[in-house]
Amino acid sequence: MAVNPVLVIKVVDNTSVGVRARLYDDFSEHNIVLNSVLTYWWANNMPPAVKFLELFDSVIKRTINEIMPHKTLNLKYEVKADDILENASQIEITLISISADGVGFKIDGKSVFLKDLRKVEEDFEPKEFSTTFDQCIETPDIVLKKYKEMKN
Repeated sequence: MAVNPVLVIKVVDNTSVGVRARLYDDFSEHNIVLNSVLTYWWANNMPPAVKFLELFDSVIKRTINEIMPHKTLNLKYEVKADDILENASQIEITLISISADGVGFKIDGKSVFLKDLRKVEEDFEPKEFSTTFDQCIETPDIVLKKYKEMKN
């Protein structure tokens, strides 16, 4: 019987998002500290919801690569927000499927809900926004080589 790797996503009090990948006794874990990144995005007038999704993808990719070096990561998730992503103050991410070079991951903690990503005006009226991201993220050969060397 084959054991599927596990990806665990955990939000801690809207202050950090933990991403942990595990395969047998091997694991890798990274945290996104929201205060730090939000402050940077606000100071540089960047859309927090959009930037968070980019960072989230990158952290998942890195975390999985550390336990299981792979060329291709297929990542599918649904995002619901209170406005278009560029203007959203809250988002909910629901992971649908994740696989690295065709090996599927069991997902624990499939949903991430973040609020207060940006300040909203008093007259702000939420508009329901929903989209699905189905991505294929490649690891550059030189980076893949480094992950394989780290693993050995």
